[in-house]
Amino acid sequence: LKMFWVFFSCIDVSVSQSGILFSRVFKTYSLMHTNQTVEFVKRKYSEWTQFNHTQMGMMDAIMSLDQLVDESDPDVDFPNSFHAFQTAEGIRQEHPDKDWFQLVGLIHDVGKILALWDEPQWAVVGDTFPVGCRFQDSIVFRNNTFMENPDEKDQTYNSETGMYKLNCGLDNVLMSWGHDEYLYRVLKFNSCSIPEEGLYMIRFHSFYPWHSNGDYMHLCNDKDKQMLPWVKEFNKFDLYTKTSTLPDVDELKPYYQSLIDKYCPGILKW
Repeated sequence: LKMFWVFFSCIDVSVSQSGILFSRVFKTYSLMHTNQTVEFVKRKYSEWTQFNHTQMGMMDAIMSLDQLVDESDPDVDFPNSFHAFQTAEGIRQEHPDKDWFQLVGLIHDVGKILALWDEPQWAVVGDTFPVGCRFQDSIVFRNNTFMENPDEKDQTYNSETGMYKLNCGLDNVLMSWGHDEYLYRVLKFNSCSIPEEGLYMIRFHSFYPWHSNGDYMHLCNDKDKQMLPWVKEFNKFDLYTKTSTLPDVDELKPYYQSLIDKYCPGILKW
């Protein structure tokens, strides 16, 4: 939520409108921080990594996000499919030689499709964080939303490393369940050929306490530290391409379908 207060200070929005928006965002994070526990996350991993829910191509999954408005995001009030093409085009302009990076921009939020399959938004959207160790202060709304989370009171989990070892690597850390981890798992299961840098962007782009605030570095290994600049580079486009100028999706589709065909071809299992 780095841009949350910038949003309110830079646009003409009534007090009542801003209050409603803040209430919606705060409620989403309160539910997330109460219910995202080690037990919950393990259950969701088991439930959603069988990849037996449905089968569809990536472009169909992207366009299905027209039905979704992210309840955790104060920056936009239009469907996520537009944000997908905005992000991709921003990357394409600055990195014309990295077509895989452009594709990452397009698909990075596709895991939010979970919300269309009856998952509550607090288990799909928003900033992510590790479970199983102390919740760091940089987590948004940290001070007043974790009181009812049972892991907060469990001594096994409330030290700096919790159930992990020092420098164990993020691959060995349970992240709060949401769209980042789900899409990463879908891509791996379907043997999509996006480079490791792109997979890191997808898996950790919502992990703001790490890539924007420098927390949880004690859990990172050398690979995580090498990948961090890539996640930071992606984050520039994820944040700063959210504008009210909407892209011509029909015009852009053929180009991005060619990238899908190259890196994530055919019908995928979800």
